[in-house]
Amino acid sequence: MAAFIVRRIGEGLATILVVALIAFALFRYVGDPVMSIAGPDATQSDRDELREQLGLNDAVPVQFIRFVAHAAQGDFGFSYRSARPVSGLLAERLPATIELVAVGATLSLLLGTGLGIVVALKRKSALARSILTVSLFGVCLPTFVNGIVLIYLFSVTLHWLPSFGRGEVVPVGGWTTGLATWSGLRSLIMPGITLALFQLAMLIRLVSSEMTDVMQTDFIRFCRARGLRRGSILFRHGLRNAMMPVVTVVGLNIGSVIAFSAITETVFQWPGMSLLFIDSVRFGDIPVMAAYLVLVATVFVLINLTVDILYFFIDPRLRLAPATAAAQGPANG
Repeated sequence: MAAFIVRRIGEGLATILVVALIAFALFRYVGDPVMSIAGPDATQSDRDELREQLGLNDAVPVQFIRFVAHAAQGDFGFSYRSARPVSGLLAERLPATIELVAVGATLSLLLGTGLGIVVALKRKSALARSILTVSLFGVCLPTFVNGIVLIYLFSVTLHWLPSFGRGEVVPVGGWTTGLATWSGLRSLIMPGITLALFQLAMLIRLVSSEMTDVMQTDFIRFCRARGLRRGSILFRHGLRNAMMPVVTVVGLNIGSVIAFSAITETVFQWPGMSLLFIDSVRFGDIPVMAAYLVLVATVFVLINLTVDILYFFIDPRLRLAPATAAAQGPANG
């Protein structure tokens, strides 16, 4: 397992380096950072001095190595728009995005798994058909449409929930959270549901399909023949085996939710990293865009590594495979 993890870490680092190269190219060749920082009123001597300070006169490989070294320390320079450190801007927006993604992923995982099991066990019932029919809305309707519908229903018509913003937040250590205030919780409901619908329908269908296939296998029939309890068969044997592909999809989708939560954050004006990225694209703030790309790539790599490790605990065959191969090697020799 250690060799497997080391190999995965190496592959992840290679992926991050490729994304860092793309971010460096964006930073280096899109627009003129000297013009963006100095402004149109700067003299040529001021621009030349600033170019020397930024190291733009060095060779391109030297600039890339310096960019990677600074990025590894969380230093992505200064924002063109606000003249503040990019790392500070991302740190301010990170709690909002993590809370939103955590709520959306938790809702989709719990509801998707539970409703998927219901559909698998009662596939021909009216309840199962109703769940599958309703889940089609999450597949067919774009995310921004779901958000607008929720705003119109619960904010404009019923006046139950706020239509934008994060509500009141309180500091907890170095973190700001809205989960500790009533205003923050109310503001989180609609964005969380909108983001959950992004993958809820897919999880329902995936869990129901996998659960149906697992419940028809021979080892489940053997468990029934041994007289095991129905709950043990469903959850200890059936659901555990059905969750293996679900773990992969959920892990990858968490990364996708973080990367593509821009729509939800834009619709609800949620002050997260994705909204910051959208604003940076609008104003051509290249350092923020580059930092966001590297950060999202790092999140994807960490999630993939976590999913691979979870596979070893979920699927016992992966743990037995190295031991079996080692036992067969001397025997074959």
